[in-house]
Amino acid sequence: MHDKTSIKLLAGGLLVAASPLTLAAVPDSCRSVDFAEVGWTDITATTALASEVLQGLGYEAGSDTVSVPIAYSGMKNGDFDVFLGNWMPSMASISDPYIDKGDVDRVAANLEGAKYTLAVPQYVYDAGVTSVADLDDYADKFGKRLYGIEAGNDGNLIIQDMIDNDAFGLGDWQLVDSSEAGMLAELKAKTTSDEWMVFLGWEPHPMNTNFDMAYLKGADDYFGPDLGGATVYTNTRGGYVEECANVGRLLENLTFTLAMENQIMGAIMDGGEQPSAAARNWLQDNPQVLDDWLEGVTTVDGEPGLPAVKQALNIGQ
Repeated sequence: MHDKTSIKLLAGGLLVAASPLTLAAVPDSCRSVDFAEVGWTDITATTALASEVLQGLGYEAGSDTVSVPIAYSGMKNGDFDVFLGNWMPSMASISDPYIDKGDVDRVAANLEGAKYTLAVPQYVYDAGVTSVADLDDYADKFGKRLYGIEAGNDGNLIIQDMIDNDAFGLGDWQLVDSSEAGMLAELKAKTTSDEWMVFLGWEPHPMNTNFDMAYLKGADDYFGPDLGGATVYTNTRGGYVEECANVGRLLENLTFTLAMENQIMGAIMDGGEQPSAAARNWLQDNPQVLDDWLEGVTTVDGEPGLPAVKQALNIGQ
């Protein structure tokens, strides 16, 4: 590809140096961005944020909800361009083989300070279940069930690995596959009558404020240290950042916070807002994040990105 800053144009018989900005129009093949979602509200929220910004820049942005394994095979096959939910280290067994082969690129960390491990209602924790090593002592109260989310999810795979290894005496326990919504509905039903339940918990998520809950210690060998302390990364199909450099720059700039995601997820889950509306409302209330996200980013036609997005979002109008 030619260096756009060195291309010259003939205008009115004169050789005129072209402005890099005016020649930075995005290739047609990069004007639509396809996101993979996996049914987790945090990734729904961040995907909605990114999509609102991209649409303000003149892109078409779409998403499909699939399982984690399908998200990665889809990026390999070119069905998806971007996935904002690579939770590490828990997702390493799924994501790393694709990344090691160059089929998927790990672009940048978009969230620090997340956590992901087994949790219980606070009254269960207060009754003495403070570690995964305590679970089997109360097997009858738990019904020997560990509640996960959708089948194929990395957290479910980790739980199944614990069962298969008879870790902590859990070899005769059962993993209950469900979904984020299904698991939380079960949690709500059980906590209403103080029944016992152990489930996949994570932050950011409104569950941390909607339920009085506690995370279990002792699963470092499976979920990682610091209660499954996690960093979330942006992934793309292999070579996407080089192919679609303007979107690539935005993806490299995108960072989120626990507070940001909790607020948007709360608007979606508790406030009943559509993800796009929740994201737009949050951006209108917090426009300062756009300064960093849109540094060096243009519209699809090569114009400055920041004013275009602010205009599209009716910020400062």
